[in-house]
Order: sequence, then structure tokens, then C-alpha cells
Amino acid sequence: MPRPSKNSPAKAEPATAGNGKSDRLDARMLEALVGYNARRAWLIVSGVFAERMAPYGLKQIDFSVLSLLAHNPGATSRQLCNTLDILPPNLVSLVATLDSRGLIERRPHPHDGRAVGLHLTEAGEKLIREAEQTVTQLEADASARLTVRERETLIRLLQKIYL
Repeated sequence: MPRPSKNSPAKAEPATAGNGKSDRLDARMLEALVGYNARRAWLIVSGVFAERMAPYGLKQIDFSVLSLLAHNPGATSRQLCNTLDILPPNLVSLVATLDSRGLIERRPHPHDGRAVGLHLTEAGEKLIREAEQTVTQLEADASARLTVRERETLIRLLQKIYL
């Protein structure tokens, strides 16, 4: 019997080798771990994300920064780092890349003379609007086996771990 596909039920019959032994390993220990299950789900979602974001030239972190700026114009680098839990040096090159692509621009912060606010350009706004629609659809596709309530519960439970 062939290996169960990603779309088949989770408890499909294990594949058997010619000698009658199953090719499926006993993964009950791993399947009882939050990290293992989160990672397996992430692999599915991130693969679809990479495929569908390729036309936009966006990686997950690029999308996250642009989305935050779309909904929080003038956010500072410090705020982005805190929200995304990334180190400032990692954000510096990302901001420079998004700036060189003409997607964001730096402006003086209105309340803190030492800070710089980051804003989407017109091109950045157009790109993130389209990308957010695509991500919304890919998330729906990737979680299609869940009911709306199950999806909301999953998100809420995952957030309890990291928020």
C-alpha cells in the first residue's frame, strides 16, 4: 500500500514492505509533542507560502514586516524587532533590501527625534495588499481540513505559547 498523502486521513493504514513489515515507524512519542506537531504543520504552511509568495519576491519575514507597516505606518525598527522577536542587526539588512526595492521609506518619527519611522511606499502598499490576499487564501487552503472554529482555537492555543 502506498504511503498516505498529505490529503489522506491521518490514521491511514501503514505501508508495508514486501516482507510484510510496515514502512511506517511508531511515532507516537513524537506525535505527543507540541513542538513536533507545530513543526510538521509549519513545514506544510511554509512550503505553500514560499511557492505562492515567489511571484512577489517575498519571504516570510519580508511579508511580516510589510504587513506590520501596512497596519502600523511609521513603526520604528525597535517596534518591529520586538513584535517579530528578531535581533536589530537582522532587521537592518532587511529594511535596506525593502528600501532598495522601493517598498518602504524612512521618515523622521513625529514624537521621537532620534527615531526613524518606516512607511510603505505606494508600490509597497500595492504589493502587500495583493500579498495579504494571497496569504489569506493560502492559509485557508493549508488549513482546509479544520473547521473555522478549530482554526481559531488552534491559533489561540499557539498564541498562548508565545505571547
